[in-house]
Amino acid sequence: MKITNTLLALLCSACLFAQENTRNELLIRQKNGTEIYGVLSNPAVSGRHGVAIISHGFNGTHHFGEDYFKTLNDLGYAVYTFDFPCGSVNSRSDNNTMNMSISDEKNALKDIVAYFRKQKDVDRNNIVLIGESQGGLVSALAAAELKNKVSDLVLIYPALCIPDNWNSRYPNEEDIPEVSEIWGVKLGRKFMLDIRPMKPYETIGDYKGRVLIIHGTDDMVVPIDYSKRAAATYGNATLKIIDKAGHGFKPEERVLSNSYVKEFLSR
Repeated sequence: MKITNTLLALLCSACLFAQENTRNELLIRQKNGTEIYGVLSNPAVSGRHGVAIISHGFNGTHHFGEDYFKTLNDLGYAVYTFDFPCGSVNSRSDNNTMNMSISDEKNALKDIVAYFRKQKDVDRNNIVLIGESQGGLVSALAAAELKNKVSDLVLIYPALCIPDNWNSRYPNEEDIPEVSEIWGVKLGRKFMLDIRPMKPYETIGDYKGRVLIIHGTDDMVVPIDYSKRAAATYGNATLKIIDKAGHGFKPEERVLSNSYVKEFLSR
């Protein structure tokens, strides 16, 4: 069979198309029946691959994780970014923030990990958790319980201060109102009661895998000392400090942060 230049070009084009990353909506049903909305970006590789699961911060959405698609797809990881149920007024899973709680978000993340561990094309020994701010606290708590089911943990200015902040605001249980509000988002007593007994530094060290923590020196929401203490708590942690960065990185700071993540996961 004679292959013309035109046919050869079409075949090459088809090969390139087949190798492109694919992005699809993916709903994952929790054990409690709640459906988690997310987007999965697959790498342009065949066979089994690792998965990076991205947890957004307080009142965030899955859009935060889209920034990782190219960086991690190029490393051969699938990337799943999702909306925590009740985690945001814009959540496509459930936007009733009055029902938000750290423990519920932790359990949602654990259910997501369980889902991917059952997928035939997933390397069960290469599941990465990446969490920003409140999602960092959630990822740290989940990893402590999942232990060796998580290969690597990346925490971006993790909000390990949340229990301290709210327990200082409401020193006694009877001080907690039915509705609290922060940054225009309403929270119920459920959130406050859930975090009252939390002592993150007593549990996060149960995770013995590799940890990367990235934090800015000028973070006024989560003081960097919380991440310094976390780095000392973990047995195998690296702390990358971005000078003059606040809570929520600027574009150039995000590029630097992503380069740290790429370097960490390339080892």
